Amino acid sequence: MPTSPKPPNPRRGARPSSPPPGRGRPHARPEKPAPDRTTPDVAADGLPNVQLLRRGVERWQAGHPWIYRADLNGDPALAGGEVVRVTDHRGWFIGKAFYSKHSKISLRWLTYDDVPVDADFFRQRLQAADELRRRALPGESTYRVVHGEADGIPGLVVDRYGDYLSAQFLVPATEQRKALLVDLLQEQFRPRGIVNRSDVGVRNLEGLTPEKGLLRGELSGPVTFHEGLVRMSADLLEGQKTGAFLDQRENHVMAAHYAHGEALDCFSYVGGFALQLATQAKSVTAIEISESAAAQLRQNAAANKLGNLDVVVANAFDFLRDAVDEGRRFDTIVLDPPSFAKNKDAIAAAVRGYKEINLRAMQLLRPGGILISASCTYHVDEQAFEDMLASAAADARRRVQIIERRGAGRDHPVLLNLRETRYLKCFVLRVL
Repeated sequence: MPTSPKPPNPRRGARPSSPPPGRGRPHARPEKPAPDRTTPDVAADGLPNVQLLRRGVERWQAGHPWIYRADLNGDPALAGGEVVRVTDHRGWFIGKAFYSKHSKISLRWLTYDDVPVDADFFRQRLQAADELRRRALPGESTYRVVHGEADGIPGLVVDRYGDYLSAQFLVPATEQRKALLVDLLQEQFRPRGIVNRSDVGVRNLEGLTPEKGLLRGELSGPVTFHEGLVRMSADLLEGQKTGAFLDQRENHVMAAHYAHGEALDCFSYVGGFALQLATQAKSVTAIEISESAAAQLRQNAAANKLGNLDVVVANAFDFLRDAVDEGRRFDTIVLDPPSFAKNKDAIAAAVRGYKEINLRAMQLLRPGGILISASCTYHVDEQAFEDMLASAAADARRRVQIIERRGAGRDHPVLLNLRETRYLKCFVLRVL
């Protein structure tokens, strides 16, 4: 008599495509779908809520102050520039941040605490930033006052040049609070003038138009300031960055300690390094491609009565190559070029550019000569820069000592967990 086949052994056969009702595994719950918001989710205090996915929460809790758009749970449907309450994937409060609509960086950390982000909040952050500079640089009147995220006010950069402040408002949140922040800067520092130098391309990424002008007080022309024993001049409205390169200020002064013999300064701009070299070296050749910057450098040299400084308007790459071909030699060389890579795609080309100029410099130095080599390219980190220097030394067939590894000055603090604030590298090398 025929018998019906045995049912498949559940331990050997295929499992059912879905578990019986009520018997699914509890840890296999589907991801919560991203909310489809047409209006912002507003908390009881009136601030919008922005929820993070798990990976965003992990990034936040690890201490990184930036959250990218891909780590948000849906579109917050906000205009941009708001202070928002940040919640985890369960809806629990984990902090407050500035929100940007157009940038890939959607959130910029302000605080882990549920406190009002008002005038007193920013006043306390400015006071803390000022106190740090007063302790680190006693008696100085030229320095970076606010270094964005590193001082707890993302999207705000402020440099002080004695009685004048030069500011950059880089994100919608600081742009929208510009009047408040200028009032607080006036209250804290009592400057004669506050200049807006927000004429930078990064504002385009935030949906903002670059702009510059006088915000408060007066400004009759270039301002003067001191770096060590050298007097400098900066045009706060037309100069590069906020008027000068204050991140290199301590490295400028350091260079005078190593300068000797015949010195060469490439990418000189208005003479931050060249003038310091000229206080100690027998002679200095400064290479600058900009006619206007070269003219300002000559004026700075004359104001300091430094008659041993010769300014050459030329492309530094071409000058270095020709100098090697001509068999010239120097005792001190400084390389402080502009950034060679604005994004990751340009890293390889940037490293090649850095290697070319450093290789030439090593070939030009006499035995015992000093090379001060800097890079402000964030995408080429310190280890990659050191590896490039080692490769250049090998190709130049020179033995090279590292005397110092330096970065930006003490007024440019580096925020742990935000490598972007550690962008400047400056090596002091001795060629044997």
